[in-house]
Amino acid sequence: MKPTRPRILRRATIQLGVALGLSLLAVVPIFSAPVPPPNILFIFLDDFGWRDSGFMGSDFYETPHIDKLAREGIIFTDAYAGAANCAPSRACLLSGQYTPQHRIFNVGTRARGDTRHRRLMHIPGTDTLNPGIETWAERLQAAGYRTGMFGKWHLGTSAKAQGFDVEVEHRKLPGFKGHLGPDGSYLADVLTDHTIRFIQESQEKPWCAYLAHFAVHTPLQPKRELLAKYESKTPGRLHRHVVMATMIQAVDDGVGRLVAELHRLNLHTNTVIVLTSDNGGFGPATDMDPLQGYKGNYYEGGIREPFLIHWPGVVAAGSRSSVPVHNVDLYPTLCEIAGAALPAGQPIDGVSLVPLLKGETGTWHERPLFWHFPAYLESYSVFNEQRDPLFRTRPCSIIRLGDWKLHQYFEDGALELYHLRTDIGERRNLAQTHPEKTGELLRALETWRRDVDAPVPSEPNPEFDASVEALAIQKARSNALP
Repeated sequence: MKPTRPRILRRATIQLGVALGLSLLAVVPIFSAPVPPPNILFIFLDDFGWRDSGFMGSDFYETPHIDKLAREGIIFTDAYAGAANCAPSRACLLSGQYTPQHRIFNVGTRARGDTRHRRLMHIPGTDTLNPGIETWAERLQAAGYRTGMFGKWHLGTSAKAQGFDVEVEHRKLPGFKGHLGPDGSYLADVLTDHTIRFIQESQEKPWCAYLAHFAVHTPLQPKRELLAKYESKTPGRLHRHVVMATMIQAVDDGVGRLVAELHRLNLHTNTVIVLTSDNGGFGPATDMDPLQGYKGNYYEGGIREPFLIHWPGVVAAGSRSSVPVHNVDLYPTLCEIAGAALPAGQPIDGVSLVPLLKGETGTWHERPLFWHFPAYLESYSVFNEQRDPLFRTRPCSIIRLGDWKLHQYFEDGALELYHLRTDIGERRNLAQTHPEKTGELLRALETWRRDVDAPVPSEPNPEFDASVEALAIQKARSNALP
């Protein structure tokens, strides 16, 4: 029996309604779960030099896991630490402020080096990050993140007091002496274990893990099971230190384990990975060539750092940027990534790098970067052959603007001007031959110091002895001759 006409019309109407509904669903989604903010894994190394990784050109150290992150993300070739040694650099990182703002100028507040060699009374500053300064970790907490710090804090207070829900401070791990722990455990491995555990336990909300490795800081202690490998490896022209190589591989192996865990937990596509270092490499054990200098001085080898950001779906794989960036930039960058507001009324000296991560261009090279160090750091057994065999650095301020960099030293008023694009090793001082550029950068540096109330040492040291200093310089240089 054929259906009656009304039933035919009713069926056609239903079919048309279903078709229209399906077409609308294809265009207008009903409800979808909001995309959660990305997790953040921030790996901050200690004394890891600009060329100490494979992706930056090491010919002896092996970092395949870090190199893979670099290939899949963005490499910043002109990235800088906040200071040339660890405590002030970490204070810049956590506060987003240059040293005159937070007043941590050195490791500790005592005068460094032989008092008879110091012409000025140093500015001691403080050794504690002011609890009134909100760290980026506190801003991430306020935005709903679970936060953890694993490793080296070095800021006087505690990580828990300044924004971290979980704190594993490396000096408080039982039984450890430097990098070596009880039962043959190795510190880099233990800190990686704690970080993995934190990630596993942080599935209810977005998280930020700040893995502040103590490696590769002194004491230089090998991961023993790797010694034979590097003892039998042909030394490189740039790098050849066997113990340092084992320490660096221990860090890299941990990075590989962390990335594998992110994949296992299906978190790898929604996790931003940042990796950089607190200052230049340890002079007696590594080399930043062609950069001059090492940890503790303000030539490029002391402050220019390896720096990568890996952010799937946002950062184009294989990206590379020569824009000068500074570790104070990480505060607003992490906040923007997390959707966290910047603190009201607190000066932030950095700018967010998120536009650069997304491939945007602009006037980035026109932004000045600053460093201020009103203190002293005694020399290693190796020394900065261009300036001073007694101190890694004496009181100074530094500005980089575009390709130009100016050093100003307060003891003798010396000025050093370098054009980094043509002289990355800072070998040709152009202060006398380019007086207009020298004056421009000096005025900008002095204006900045006034704006941030940077203390400049000027009081003579009554214990300074010029004849003792001269003899010490002569002896150090003669001992350094081959």
